[in-house]
Amino acid sequence: MNKIFSLLILFVFHLLVMGQESKSDRDQDLIQFSGVAVTADSLSPVPFATVMIKNSNRGTTTDYYGYFSFVAKKGDTLEFSSLGFKKNEFYVPDTLTGNRYSLIHTMFRDTVNLETVDIFPWPTPDQFKEAFLALNIPDDDLEIARKNLSPELLQERAENMPMTASMNFKWQMQQRSNQLYYAGQSRMNNLSNLLNPIAWARFIEAWKRGDFKRKENR
Repeated sequence: MNKIFSLLILFVFHLLVMGQESKSDRDQDLIQFSGVAVTADSLSPVPFATVMIKNSNRGTTTDYYGYFSFVAKKGDTLEFSSLGFKKNEFYVPDTLTGNRYSLIHTMFRDTVNLETVDIFPWPTPDQFKEAFLALNIPDDDLEIARKNLSPELLQERAENMPMTASMNFKWQMQQRSNQLYYAGQSRMNNLSNLLNPIAWARFIEAWKRGDFKRKENR
């Protein structure tokens, strides 16, 4: 009985040792795999690209700056894919001595050239010609500037433009200044009327008619 018990203990101890050795070997194969996915033409980062271990469901995605980092094994084959780029692979060397590995991975754009397609909104050439001749071409910037600076338009805008608060204040202060300036005396004739030839002509005609003569009391 004791012999059987001793053999059983030796067998369990052997299994534990083998398990620890295999676990230690597996831990030595694991590495922290980090890198950046960039475009091959401009070296710009490829955001949100998929990095997967081939034939497995383990992997990660790059961030906005194309950076990625996850745990992989030596000898794994990684698949890089992203919308608008060709899929490609990278083989993790199995001869690595450390537990870290960094990579700058380039990805090539998947460009698809389509044939040129001409789209016409008119079913027949005659209808296109008719619509083209009736087309109302808008004015260019120079013609728009000429219309906006026409004398008639500027005069109309000046006549209809209301006075601003600053102009109203200035006019009110000018009226108040005139009242104080002529306080206690008669106002002088308006200079515009004094130099107005039409007003002078009317004055001469009234003088010839005798409008300014004294009328005798009857």
